[in-house]
Amino acid sequence: MGAIENGQDILPPLSAQRRRNLPTRAALSWLEAGWSDLRHSPVPSLLYGTAVFLVSLGIVLGLFRFELDYILLPALAGFMVVGPLLAIGLYQKSRAIEASQPVSLLRMIFVKAASGGQVWYTGAILCLLMLAWMRAAVIIYALFFGLRPFPGLRDVIAMLVSTPEGWAMLLVGTVAGSLFAAFSFAISTFAIPMLLDERVDAFTAMGTSISLVWNNLPVMLAWGAIVLGLFVLSLATGLVGLIVVFPLLGHATWHSYRAIK
Repeated sequence: MGAIENGQDILPPLSAQRRRNLPTRAALSWLEAGWSDLRHSPVPSLLYGTAVFLVSLGIVLGLFRFELDYILLPALAGFMVVGPLLAIGLYQKSRAIEASQPVSLLRMIFVKAASGGQVWYTGAILCLLMLAWMRAAVIIYALFFGLRPFPGLRDVIAMLVSTPEGWAMLLVGTVAGSLFAAFSFAISTFAIPMLLDERVDAFTAMGTSISLVWNNLPVMLAWGAIVLGLFVLSLATGLVGLIVVFPLLGHATWHSYRAIK
């Protein structure tokens, strides 16, 4: 049985009725559809992306201000964990375009999900997962370098690539980070759009998302590579690229969900 909200059952979706084995090239069609949604009434999407950029920049500057720059790299990686939740307003815009409904920034901010509070419950899980990854990253650093103070971003790269401990930490950290990223990607990439669009409970949505990622693995690997590549591009621009990249990926993610529905 699904969860109960407002006296009504939230019935789980039938995974068997959803599409499997989508072709790898479908990832590019999602990106193209996302670009089309971005160009349709672009101002709300770009303002949304600007807000994400400003919040991200504020967090980065805050980490430096309070001398917490040692968690900057894990925090940037953790951004990809909570990204699907932050993009819910972009899903709402794509859904409105699909239904020929008016598009506005206000409706993108104050989203009314079909699943009610279940979407925020899933968001809380993603936030906890991000915090767990950041703590794991600190523990990994301590395992290889002990209680040695963090040398700062200017010196840490040299330390990582010039010492055996650094190479070992890079290897272990990459493996651990990849596992966190793969798990968060699997549980959220379809779950958040599904909770916006359908009356399902959080655990059903996350479980269905994992199943759909597994049964569409080639295209989802391609999609994950596209998301990672565009995020790295945004980092290379000092996060300014998020103004366009974040809305583009948000709208495209909605179309990935529609492709399997």
